[in-house]
Amino acid sequence: MEPRYVRNLPALTEEECRRLARKRVLVVGCGGLGGHIIDQLARIGIGALRVADGDVFEATNLNRQLLSQVPLLGTSKAKAAADHLARVNPELPVDAVEAFMTEENVRSLIHGCDLVLDALDNIPSRKRLSRACAEAGIPYVYGAIQGWVAQAGISLPGDGLLERLFPEEIEITDKSVLSFTPALCAAMQVSLGVKLLVGRPVETGTVFYFDLLHQEYEQIPLA
Repeated sequence: MEPRYVRNLPALTEEECRRLARKRVLVVGCGGLGGHIIDQLARIGIGALRVADGDVFEATNLNRQLLSQVPLLGTSKAKAAADHLARVNPELPVDAVEAFMTEENVRSLIHGCDLVLDALDNIPSRKRLSRACAEAGIPYVYGAIQGWVAQAGISLPGDGLLERLFPEEIEITDKSVLSFTPALCAAMQVSLGVKLLVGRPVETGTVFYFDLLHQEYEQIPLA
């Protein structure tokens, strides 16, 4: 066991750590959610990461995005993710894609991955990613944040989590996000993904909802 992963034990077994080291994970979006997700996956010992984002940092990202810094304003979020990961673990294979996910590239992005984590910021893109994962037979981990609220869930092919959660298109007008909400949501997503990858029981087709303002938690079965 490498020293960097010793503190995973005994919460994870050595065999579970070895399983994680054989997995490749895609994170779509390197902003508020994505920065925390990428960092957590790298530190727990995932085998390989692919990260995708066509955006650049701007000043409005500084209140919540782990990877954003004043010197990086105007620069690629995907490249910043790769640079950050190289400082955390230089031996971790990272494929940084400096492009937005589209209908044309989504299948190539998910190809060869064992799990996909959604760090997007709009419903149509989430549905596109979820559908592609279902078609490819790849588990998909949903996450979303707004103000004080975080929600996450894991979807297996065929359970239609996103379609049940968003049966109709809705317009999101409140785009506020506080600094701590993405960190919580990312932890929810990564914990669900890790449990699935190491073979532990995990509740799928369910949305886990946290309201940090009122300290309320709810588990909503959808599938």
